[in-house]
Amino acid sequence: MSAKKGLALHTKIFIGLIAGTVLGLLGKALFGGDPRLAWCAVNLANPLGQVFLRLVFMAVVPLVVAALALGVAEIGDIGRVGRVGARTLMLTLAFSAVAVLIGVAGVNLFKPGAGLAPEVRQALTASLQSQAVTRNLENAGKKKGLVQTLVEIIPKNPLADAVEAFEGGLIPLMFFSLLVGLSMSLVGPAKAAALKGVFESVLAVMLKIIELAMGLAPYGVAGLMFSVSATAGVEALRLLAGYFLLVAGALALHLLVVYSTAIAVICRRSPLAFFKDISGVMMTAFATSSSNVTLPVSLKAAQEELKLPRDISNFVLTIGATANQNGTALYEGVTVLFLAQFFGVDLTLGQQFSVVVMSILAGVGTAGVPGGSLPLIAVVLQSVGVPGEGIGIILGVDRLLDMSRTVLNVTGDLTIAACVSAMEKDPA
Repeated sequence: MSAKKGLALHTKIFIGLIAGTVLGLLGKALFGGDPRLAWCAVNLANPLGQVFLRLVFMAVVPLVVAALALGVAEIGDIGRVGRVGARTLMLTLAFSAVAVLIGVAGVNLFKPGAGLAPEVRQALTASLQSQAVTRNLENAGKKKGLVQTLVEIIPKNPLADAVEAFEGGLIPLMFFSLLVGLSMSLVGPAKAAALKGVFESVLAVMLKIIELAMGLAPYGVAGLMFSVSATAGVEALRLLAGYFLLVAGALALHLLVVYSTAIAVICRRSPLAFFKDISGVMMTAFATSSSNVTLPVSLKAAQEELKLPRDISNFVLTIGATANQNGTALYEGVTVLFLAQFFGVDLTLGQQFSVVVMSILAGVGTAGVPGGSLPLIAVVLQSVGVPGEGIGIILGVDRLLDMSRTVLNVTGDLTIAACVSAMEKDPA
């Protein structure tokens, strides 16, 4: 008889979310003005979340460099696949950019994170406060214009930017990783093999560290949600519900409008028939929350249901499982801006542009596994002066949103494969 399996991780995280929230709300209702409640939030509950978050932060910089360089090196292998590689890259960046812009526009229009009373926000920020957070909030006050932001995308010293990644150095580091990936593809497989092997090993090890850290997530979420609910009360939960609905609506808009338009205009197919043909793939993506796990089902559907050329679909879908993460890019953009509003951090146009760029690049460099976007969200938050610990607020609803955005990611892979196949039949 096989041993009885324990609860799934996402179930444990949900239990942690409920337990921390209920205890926090009870504490606020019974001891709202008692300084001992604030002491418990700062010195007992919050450190539980800090341990989990620090383990995640620890893996961020090497993960970003390795994942982004590998993703771009493979999708940018234009010399091997000619127009297919170029068109895949073009459509990937275009769809990701549109996805992020939809999300950013939605946050600016509906402002789901706004509405906390200033004194509640101040107390909440203080409960998550650390020396690093204070430094980041001070850096956020040093506003930069759009032109200066664009110039500083190009790093003078990538190693220095790696050290300062949590204080605004992530975009230059991503730009460097992007060029490394493109250059790896240009020098050819033989010369790049050793470096590619190093990046693959680094990526595997960092993902294992994050997997180990996720084992502490239920306790971290419980601690962070206790701190948030004990400080902000029911109002925080109302804002979280607004965030959830905005992300879900933006994902649905991108799926039903952007992808449908591409299928109708570029592929000259019926979007309804297209979605019907890949419905099994979409259900698998929703159930597993993993583009990588869904890949075999996607390959089968591309050839048997969509009747796409095998060489094109194999290339686009294999690369897309890691490099084309439209749903993840949209989610990251919305999450960063929502938490900025939640914590009262007013982002300039230049900073919002930075969020857009980082979300697009993160969509290329995010691992296609459950929770793969969380480390990048944390470091993007830090880079614009929002407490990285804020991801604990959204972690409890992340699983359902992860399932939803994986559907968008996988559907995007198949949409690009269909579009590239149509372009190859009728080259411009």
